[in-house]
Amino acid sequence: MKLHTLSRLSGLLLLAGLTSFVMTSCEKDTDGSPQIAPGNPVAKAFTPDSASGGSVVTLTGSGLGDIRTIVFEKQNIPAGFQPTLNTDNALIFRVPTEALGGKQKVTFTNSAGQSVSVDFKVLAYATVSDVSNYDFAKGAEITLTGNNLDDVSSVAFADSVKGISDAATIVSKSQKQLVVKMPASTLTRGTLTIVNGTGRTRTKQEFVNMDMAYKVFADAYGTGFQDGSWGDAGAVSTKEFKTGTASVSKTYQKGNWHLIGFANWSGSALAYSPDYTYVTGWIKGASADYSLYLTTDASKAGFGGFDDKNKINVKAGVWNYFKLKLSDIDFWAPGKTLTQVGFRIQGPDKQDETFYFDDILLVK
Repeated sequence: MKLHTLSRLSGLLLLAGLTSFVMTSCEKDTDGSPQIAPGNPVAKAFTPDSASGGSVVTLTGSGLGDIRTIVFEKQNIPAGFQPTLNTDNALIFRVPTEALGGKQKVTFTNSAGQSVSVDFKVLAYATVSDVSNYDFAKGAEITLTGNNLDDVSSVAFADSVKGISDAATIVSKSQKQLVVKMPASTLTRGTLTIVNGTGRTRTKQEFVNMDMAYKVFADAYGTGFQDGSWGDAGAVSTKEFKTGTASVSKTYQKGNWHLIGFANWSGSALAYSPDYTYVTGWIKGASADYSLYLTTDASKAGFGGFDDKNKINVKAGVWNYFKLKLSDIDFWAPGKTLTQVGFRIQGPDKQDETFYFDDILLVK
């Protein structure tokens, strides 16, 4: 090959390389989204057509490749999505976890400001994370704290196994809080069935019907019961109570290892019955965290013992709920009559301490 031909070929290769370099260096930077020009977005269908917060949903249609924002209009909150997964005919997004339940508009907007709004049903069952009380008598009000409570339509105290459902009355409701008035019921204990716009759900919390329970103390000493404390006597207090109008207080003297006692020496004491399942109650703590030991004269160990199975940890200054399964503790031996119930302390070591007790119940 002649020299001038080689020189010409080299020049052409060099020019091609420079052209490629210029074209490459001038490409427009992008955010990774598909390079689809804005078009009039059209929505056809959601898959699935309803979902709860956190779920992934696909919108199909046309003109969807340039969508830049997705907003749930009821609360004006954005939905998360990955633009790089967009196609002109499909868009994948995630329902916001805080989205309110029920039907609402979802608006999809592209970079040119063109948008389409579509109805979508957010599934948001009522949830209850905390309750003001686990005990109730007919007509008592209980406050439920949770989420998706603003559209609750009905509440019932129920037991699906027994087939009993007694309607409660809704007093007030908001997204995070629901107040209900409890009904009269033949159930000893049960959960709450709650219905809202999404559907029916059942609380994990179980509630005790005080009208059907055996009362050791509830506003006053139960039938036949009186104070049988060691050391300072128990005293009924109308200043501190968890339910109703009164509790009973006990001051434990420093270092005396005393107990509060509930004694039934009237001849109406309760004979052993396997039908009883739980012992429940509320204790308001003292100036520091302590452990109290539940004890009875119907136990195998006898009255006044310290059995770790019967230990109740009581946090300072607040009402503490306890619910102990009788089969798990030393409370009531078969054939024995329950005459005395008490709560004993080891100590206290530093100073006298006062505790309050309310709704001490035996529950079937």
